[in-house]
Amino acid sequence: MSATYLTLKTIHVSCAALSFALFFVRGLWVVWDSPRLHQRWVRIVPHVIDATLLASAIGLALLLAQYPLVNGWLTAKLLLLVVYIGLGLVTLRFGRTKPVRLGSWVAALLVFAYIVLVAVTKSPEPLDGLLRI
Repeated sequence: MSATYLTLKTIHVSCAALSFALFFVRGLWVVWDSPRLHQRWVRIVPHVIDATLLASAIGLALLLAQYPLVNGWLTAKLLLLVVYIGLGLVTLRFGRTKPVRLGSWVAALLVFAYIVLVAVTKSPEPLDGLLRI
């Protein structure tokens, strides 16, 4: 494996972990009505991490010549990412009630876990074998 690949993968995985951790904490703050949600860094840092995550994903796709709409698992990751972002928007901005925000937060966490399963297994249906038992 090349040093470029290892560097990009490390950046990508690290940013994914940081993004998840910050989303998890911000979801808790939503549930608790914490004033920390309104701190300047909370509105800026997640965007920097997510932009780096996306840039590293694009770099990996180009380096490995694996592209959405060509590779099924990558297409699944991209579609799930759109769902995750939508649920995150409901959680952090557009949910009108606490139950709606809480439900979208939990759903987003589950979608994130599924994205990780797709990435690790490189399969668009990582639970397929388990569900057939």
